[in-house]
Amino acid sequence: MSILKLIRWKNLLLIALTQVLIKYALLEPFASTTTLSNFEFFLLVLSSVCLAAAGNIINDIHDIEIDRINKPEKVIVGKAISEKTAYNLFFALNIIGVCIGFYLAMAINKGPFFSIFAIISILLYIYSSFLKQMLLVGNLVVSVLVAFTILLVGLFELLPAITKMNQSTQFTFFKILFDYSVFAFMINFLREIVKDIEDVDGDYKEGIQSLPIVFGRERAAKIAFLFSFIPLAAIVYYTVTYLYHQQLAAGYFLMFLIAPMIYVSIKLFNAETKKQFHHISMVLKLVMLFGILSLLLYKFILPH
Repeated sequence: MSILKLIRWKNLLLIALTQVLIKYALLEPFASTTTLSNFEFFLLVLSSVCLAAAGNIINDIHDIEIDRINKPEKVIVGKAISEKTAYNLFFALNIIGVCIGFYLAMAINKGPFFSIFAIISILLYIYSSFLKQMLLVGNLVVSVLVAFTILLVGLFELLPAITKMNQSTQFTFFKILFDYSVFAFMINFLREIVKDIEDVDGDYKEGIQSLPIVFGRERAAKIAFLFSFIPLAAIVYYTVTYLYHQQLAAGYFLMFLIAPMIYVSIKLFNAETKKQFHHISMVLKLVMLFGILSLLLYKFILPH
């Protein structure tokens, strides 16, 4: 159980669910030309999960002192699991993830794609080591990586299968994936800022230059409040532009994405305590989940 908590198994499950829904709820039902076999796709998901798990572990290793202040009850490294064991797990998961990436790149005759997995592995380490200490840089990097878990499926499934005959269809599906990755980036970036406000005490003692430390907790909360209107406006625009004639999809987006985002904005305007910011963070996590689950609606939206 300690290892599952260390690797953030719920977050890993969300990554796996996202990639599985992209392939089996969006791409394959609509005769989009895909590249990977079921086994190869399983390996792609496994590689993504391994690299993300390794990133979570190295982050916990570097955050031991911070977590003792911010979340003393959730400290795992040095308590339930030794630092040496955590490092061994980190290296093992990185090696597995990158090696699988190499195999998949060779399998689809796209050798340079191997570098994607190596870059993700290196970025996660650099993020935990010092990027997260820089104002907004760490927030941006981790949000880009979250968004990239969506685009990764398109790069391996759609790109290698493009021909002159199916070019238009493949790009249409890639555009849908891009829209979802932008959604994931915005929600995760907002959540990163909210988590920084929640964890301001421990971050301050470790010298991290987060938004609430540089501008103060109240100003950071107002910045987060203003930023929350960007994903809200984007979701409203997407719903009005593409889903207005699809009552089921429009209703889903209104109830499970737009309404919670309005709630988040209202709460951010008044939030003051650590508990309130933690609650907002959890709501944003649910928004991310419901956004991903909306992939199940495409069988009602797109013509077969």
